[in-house]
Amino acid sequence: MTRLKKRSSRKCCVNRHPAGGSMAQVTGKIVISDDELIYKFSRSAGPGGQNVNKLNTRVTLLFHVAGSRTLTNEQKKRINSNLSSRISENGFLKVVSQKHRKQNANRVAARKRLEELLASAFVVKRVRKKTAVPYAARQRRLLHKRRRSEIKQMRRRVSPD
Repeated sequence: MTRLKKRSSRKCCVNRHPAGGSMAQVTGKIVISDDELIYKFSRSAGPGGQNVNKLNTRVTLLFHVAGSRTLTNEQKKRINSNLSSRISENGFLKVVSQKHRKQNANRVAARKRLEELLASAFVVKRVRKKTAVPYAARQRRLLHKRRRSEIKQMRRRVSPD
């Protein structure tokens, strides 16, 4: 009789509805429900002793931007343009947290980071107005240039004329 080898539990866990069932508050008007968020758990790297080797404390939070029911098309376009480096080919925005030793703390940290990222994507950057350099500032610059020129001319050798 041969013994069956115990399979390694290296696969990560997926949880669509975490305990607590709260909402992600992005801005004052935009709220994303936890139904739209996918949490994946895996083993974290770094210090932590047996905690690292045994428990799935690392949290990967996935948010499908194109499939979101709460965002308008304009908001989705804005997220895609501002956070394009963080969005996968499938349209998922990925946030990873492994800062803490507890899975729940990493889950909260990942959700908070997602809220910050989405809020930063909605910030409208002000357009810079071009202005002319004031007359007095130009005169000060030219005066300073003249003085530096005079100082450097005094350093030259005096001709024997």
